[in-house]
Amino acid sequence: MTSLARRPTLRAFLFLLPGIGFLALLFGFPLVSAFLGSFGLTDGPGEFTTRYYAKVANSAVLRRGFSVTVYYAVAPVVISTILATGVALVIRRPFAGRSLFSGLYKLPMAVPGIIVALMVLTLIERGGFFDRLLAPFDLTLPRLVRDPLGIGVIVATVWKQMPFLTLVITGAFAGVPEDVRNAARSLGANRIRAFFLVELPLALPAITAAVLITFVGSLGGFAIPDLIGAPSPLPLSIRMVRAFNEGNSSEAYALGMVIAGFGSAVLLLYYALTAGIAHPRRQQDA
Repeated sequence: MTSLARRPTLRAFLFLLPGIGFLALLFGFPLVSAFLGSFGLTDGPGEFTTRYYAKVANSAVLRRGFSVTVYYAVAPVVISTILATGVALVIRRPFAGRSLFSGLYKLPMAVPGIIVALMVLTLIERGGFFDRLLAPFDLTLPRLVRDPLGIGVIVATVWKQMPFLTLVITGAFAGVPEDVRNAARSLGANRIRAFFLVELPLALPAITAAVLITFVGSLGGFAIPDLIGAPSPLPLSIRMVRAFNEGNSSEAYALGMVIAGFGSAVLLLYYALTAGIAHPRRQQDA
């Protein structure tokens, strides 16, 4: 016991071991199993092969599916971030009904994605609720569901993502000291310049982290694109599920690893860029 107390690193590792073991069992084992399966080692032919990755690289259909996957992840996040930033700036100032609004805007976080897709189908599909409202005026909605631009998917995903991003961005701006804002204003910066040159850079680390979490989560989105997305090209998440249902588990694993690999590459790039930015600052401070 005495020797253990003299080794704080070992003691900390032993305290963390149950949690690390749980995470390794819950996340690590399925990930390793999927990785091996994508090479045909756990399912399929039972011998090492790269033909499933080659199929992804050489198939024009799957390459277009990868592009749609990235599009369905990027476009809603960009729109959600812009809208959430605006909402965060509004609700940080007092106004009548602010408490009620602050509670209501979080409701989409509790709604499953499949329900969001059904809501979009009910509201903006041709012949839906809004289309019937416009019918007496001889007006009709453009094609917003199962359209080539994926507008229905983007609308549904933005509605689902905005509360989380708004919550994080509101907290990020709230963490900027009021003295900093006042100092910028006292030095001659107007409200807009103070926001872009002082507040936004200070809040940016939290905002970018939330954006990345949302982006990576959207990469594997299935329910919304499956129900209201265009019939072709299909994102990789839908092709992955269909391949698994057809018994092509190794192909499904390969598609899943392509999605996971791209998300991991984006995260690593983000960490590399932020580390590169923070390192010169630490040297300058020293």
